[in-house]
Amino acid sequence: MNSKEDEIEGKLWSVPRCRCCGSERVALDAWACWNPEFGVWELETVFDDAHCHHCEEATTLIWLRRHHPPNQRIRELNDRFRREGLGRGSVMLTRGIQEKGSTFAMAALQAVRDFDAFTDDNDPWGEHDYGAVLVQGERVLFKIDYYDPALEYGSENPANEGCTHRVLTLILPSEY
Repeated sequence: MNSKEDEIEGKLWSVPRCRCCGSERVALDAWACWNPEFGVWELETVFDDAHCHHCEEATTLIWLRRHHPPNQRIRELNDRFRREGLGRGSVMLTRGIQEKGSTFAMAALQAVRDFDAFTDDNDPWGEHDYGAVLVQGERVLFKIDYYDPALEYGSENPANEGCTHRVLTLILPSEY
């Protein structure tokens, strides 16, 4: 990697911490503006004053490498939606899945909920957003995509439930 890639990688894998205790539970003073279209607060300006919720004191921030990848939150939200149906989202069954009948469709959905065989080979980004299951001897693929709440555009931040609508699609390989 060149120095620019190292710099970008360092920012993606590091987080601000309290200089005194090392906690990641830190905050900066900021202004937020209400976005009525999406129903969320959006960060407008960040100031320099930092506070540690662990120490309950003013602090300065240091940036240290994370122990977990930055997409861990996306993975957690995907797993929660896929396994439990919790969070904002939809499940889509392709025509091929539907034509196999409701018993097959329900078995496929249950197989996707039970799936936990994610590896570096089949989940290179660590988001648990794609996989394949065997249902009644037939291979079924699943994919989670991230959209804005109106389902018009891609999500700006899939790690933020407030601005993301997950779409879990079950599809036969022949339809891909």
